[in-house]
Amino acid sequence: MSSFNVTSAANTTSETRSIEEISIIIAAQDLTPSMLSQDFLKFSGIIPKEWKFSQQPIQKPNFAQLSFSNGVGLTAQPRTISISESLGSKELSELAVATVASQYIHKLPHAEYMGLSISPKILIPFPNAPQTVRQYISGNLLGSGAWKKIGRVPVQAGINLMYLLDRCQLTINISEARLQQPQKQPIIAILFAGSFNYSVNVGKNQENKAIQITNFLNNWKTDLEEFREIVHQKFLESDNGEFGQSIGETSLFPGQTL
Repeated sequence: MSSFNVTSAANTTSETRSIEEISIIIAAQDLTPSMLSQDFLKFSGIIPKEWKFSQQPIQKPNFAQLSFSNGVGLTAQPRTISISESLGSKELSELAVATVASQYIHKLPHAEYMGLSISPKILIPFPNAPQTVRQYISGNLLGSGAWKKIGRVPVQAGINLMYLLDRCQLTINISEARLQQPQKQPIIAILFAGSFNYSVNVGKNQENKAIQITNFLNNWKTDLEEFREIVHQKFLESDNGEFGQSIGETSLFPGQTL
């Protein structure tokens, strides 16, 4: 089961329906965690110098992580760098995640780029009806079967789905998650995690690969909006009145981050 920390608990409101995050993952043959140093990012202009850290940076040979107070986080492992941002109450025009990714690609035009993934997440907590999440996944999505009746408690399940779109491949993972709250019991939630996966044409030279990656990145708003539509219209509202009603009755915490 996935687990998330609630970093800022505000007054509850029935108007808030979900917690969202978007990540842009860049894959390149020659990317290393050392290329995520704070000095390189700030001196190159990839991130503004005035950004403040929300926690101490981590820099190891095979892993690096930087977290900023505005909700942007960068994580690097060999061959990949991930730029993430929690949406909270931000408008799409206020998000910095795509700008940071674009600057990173611009400053490294000769990298051996392999692909790019735009990965939105939607987390819907159920503080008053935690059993609804498990019932929805194992009942509504998976249907009936003797495999459910093993053990002493209802089965916990996750689902992986794959779709082929005109522009890319989309994968969606649906699973049960926990929201960890400071000094409170965790809240059961359902997590929809998507990934729009774009592959670079290996026959192109490095410069053209950077152009391809930039063109893929330009789809981030379209991908996020389509993912929202898929989750809310195809899963949560599609012939599923009981689950939709439970969501409508749920009070969430605005301003939380994944």
